[in-house]
Amino acid sequence: MPMENKWTDRTALLLGNDKMQRLADAHVLVVGVGGVGAYAAEMLCRAGVGELTIVDADTVNVTNINRQLPATHDTIGRLKTEVLGARFRDINPDIRLHELPIYLKEEEVPSLLDGTLHCQSSMVNSQYSFIVDAIDTIAPKCALISEALRRGIPIVSSMGAGAKSDITQIRFADLWDTYHCGLAKAVRTRLKKEGLRRSLPVVFSTEQADRNAVITVEGEQNKKSTAGTISYMPAVFGCYLAEYVIRKL
Repeated sequence: MPMENKWTDRTALLLGNDKMQRLADAHVLVVGVGGVGAYAAEMLCRAGVGELTIVDADTVNVTNINRQLPATHDTIGRLKTEVLGARFRDINPDIRLHELPIYLKEEEVPSLLDGTLHCQSSMVNSQYSFIVDAIDTIAPKCALISEALRRGIPIVSSMGAGAKSDITQIRFADLWDTYHCGLAKAVRTRLKKEGLRRSLPVVFSTEQADRNAVITVEGEQNKKSTAGTISYMPAVFGCYLAEYVIRKL
């Protein structure tokens, strides 16, 4: 019997109708839809995940254009969640999509996972099947990881893609087995202080960061430095995250 939604036919040919239904029934939370998270979210959308919640307060900046999916000269100044929301609905008109254009604070993580976090009259009430962590700020990142692990919600986390360029060194690993990644080290340190040393699947790169590609910045919220980036690295990190979620679902 042919599938009703023809745009999913090639995926169904690979996965089969039963697995396609599992994806259609799933609700995935993606926190951070910049360089890495936007690609992860789009790959989930194109694979047929039926419900997505995307969280990010940022607007598109001209410096995002070299690597971020929602960023073009035409979208500068627009919310990334808004740009992606329109894009995802055009890919899958039936998707159940929740856009939360907020900067997630540590204390708001429980409300987000409870489905009671309000934003512009929007409230998400569904249970999450999986969480994709693509946050690049330590405090909310660790708060999300900690709460997900304590609640037993499946989660996969992205480590740092900045100041790196060798695509062949991207890997899946447990957080505690990572190396040559400053973000992973900071996350490990924070979780140790909380007494939380549980297995956490992550995507990271074994490549040493190019120190010459990192500069200090002032006047930016929750950011003390910025790293040079290349177009394909965040995209591949995002694809790794999406593949992990799809495979597990």
